[in-house]
Amino acid sequence: MNNMVELMGNSGLYLAFLGSAIAAGLAGCGSAIGVGIAGMAASGVVTEDPSKFGKTLLLQALPGTQGIYGLLIGFLIWSKIGVFGTIAPVTIEQGLMLFLAGVPVGLVGLVSAIYQGKASASSCGILAKRPEEFGKAMIYPAMVETYAVLSLLASFLMLNGIKL
Repeated sequence: MNNMVELMGNSGLYLAFLGSAIAAGLAGCGSAIGVGIAGMAASGVVTEDPSKFGKTLLLQALPGTQGIYGLLIGFLIWSKIGVFGTIAPVTIEQGLMLFLAGVPVGLVGLVSAIYQGKASASSCGILAKRPEEFGKAMIYPAMVETYAVLSLLASFLMLNGIKL
């Protein structure tokens, strides 16, 4: 019962959990959509030439990284508030900062994973017609990844700047 009273009086925790949910949830949704888009194109290529499975699988996996980035920030938020040990007292202001730290990787992860999936799908077309250009085909979805990495960095730096 005392733990429940502590949680009810620790209202900044709700915002912290919401920030972790945005980070992991939105980035994960984007990755699921992006991987699906790339997988649909990859399956068409493999239908015509099964030997291209490995390369198409790599293209399909690329949009999955945003979900990993979001989950990482979610875990770091949970770790900071003590979910894996003793829950720390979190003020509303601290909770709001933890919430906002999850937003960059969540939002950018959502959008970039979808567009990376589309770029990967287009790269599957390159692989189908000109397999010798696979290295060039990888550059297009990798460029989208840049912005996901930048949002991960922004969320990470914001999170590290919050003192509990």
